[in-house]
Amino acid sequence: MKIAFQMDPIGAVNINADSSFRLAEEAQARGHELFYYGPDQLAYQEGRITARGHDMTVQRVVGAPAVLGPMREVDLADFDVVWLRQDPPFDMHYITSTHLLDRLKGQTLVVNDPFWVRNYPEKLLVLNFPELTPPTAIARDLETIRAFKARHGDIILKPLYGNGGAGVFRLDENDRNLSSLHELFVGFSREPLIVQKYLPDVRNGDKRVILVDGEAVGAINRVPAEGEVRSNMHVGGRPEKIGLTERDREICAAIGPLLREKGQVFVGIDVIGDYLTEINVTSPTGIQELERFDGVNIAGRIWEAIEAKL
Repeated sequence: MKIAFQMDPIGAVNINADSSFRLAEEAQARGHELFYYGPDQLAYQEGRITARGHDMTVQRVVGAPAVLGPMREVDLADFDVVWLRQDPPFDMHYITSTHLLDRLKGQTLVVNDPFWVRNYPEKLLVLNFPELTPPTAIARDLETIRAFKARHGDIILKPLYGNGGAGVFRLDENDRNLSSLHELFVGFSREPLIVQKYLPDVRNGDKRVILVDGEAVGAINRVPAEGEVRSNMHVGGRPEKIGLTERDREICAAIGPLLREKGQVFVGIDVIGDYLTEINVTSPTGIQELERFDGVNIAGRIWEAIEAKL
């Protein structure tokens, strides 16, 4: 097959952690042809969806993860699969790329389905499952957020469309910084904030469960660094081997059919204790860590699911 990856700069990836690299590596091992381009090189041109990028061969070489051919322009309708893999922020640039890629429907399989990536960003899709999530509010209005804090005391405040743990704050019962943080956030962004009740179980880790075509295939535990409330590996969280609990399976059974129906082939959900906190569909991570811990080929499972759809 001909496979295109829309992703952030390939030269900067960590070959031992990056999930996009692992997906490309597995595709190459299965005999597929790879093409790489950045989201800035995606375009609509007189009825065609095009991209300027490079034929690509990936390699497990630190500092040189890919060998790229000369820059060329392609028609993405000529490809079998396009991977939407750039990281958030989920801003208008990201949203526009989903609109353009959505025009390939019926010609090229785009993974994850861009229509539902656009309509189901990670911190909003969980609202479909209030019985699985901690108390949550989404608001820009300070009084609404203040009232939520008054009800729940210890809270987590974060940008609605952020990623990687950036801008995540814990405000406990004695904290007096809510007004200042709100002022800071609204000063540089028009987006609402999301606020959730703080879950003490995060001290034991924030579990990343990976689902392939709606089925749970395993999990890793991300433990916050000492003195840190965030468990994201981008900010020093430590991955650990962990199994799936009955509650994890219950959560996955509840959300899996919707993910499968909406074409979300590779999804990573976040579970703290007994609660679902995020459903990551834009550019989930965790493949390589899970493969090392469990000795399974998760990238292969993902490609099998994709190949079955073609």
